[in-house]
Amino acid sequence: MDKTMNILFVCHGNICRSPMAEFVFKDMVRREGASDLFHIESAATTNEEIGNPPHPGTCAVLAREGIEIGQKRARRIREADYQDYDLIIGMDEENMRSLERFFRGDPDHKLYKLLSFAGTDRDVADPWYTGDFDVTFDDIMSGCTGLLFFLKRECGL
Repeated sequence: MDKTMNILFVCHGNICRSPMAEFVFKDMVRREGASDLFHIESAATTNEEIGNPPHPGTCAVLAREGIEIGQKRARRIREADYQDYDLIIGMDEENMRSLERFFRGDPDHKLYKLLSFAGTDRDVADPWYTGDFDVTFDDIMSGCTGLLFFLKRECGL
């Protein structure tokens, strides 16, 4: 890769799925020795959780896996994010519709649904509603593994 790859993971509130994906993917690229090639963050499509830390269920799953999350606080997507990020990755169809509406389309083809990198059109279920952070973690691992493979193949990581 010739430049830093900027990746933004997005979900409804930025306390469950998108921070989980952010820190899982940061851990994956760190293990590849490629942290300096990436800038990875996460954000929400709504204002509901702005300023809040990740959900305790997200924290517990990541801690069990030995993945650090630091002092993450939820933030909302900003108009500048479309220009600032190379890939903007939503967790479900609702996120994708919100992103397309917010950014007034996707002229540069930056918007992807996470599990598309795992070869499926399924949504990453929101554990806020399901209560099952382990299933969400498994889906995020699948999507992030596929994303890493995609970046290796397409960008020469």
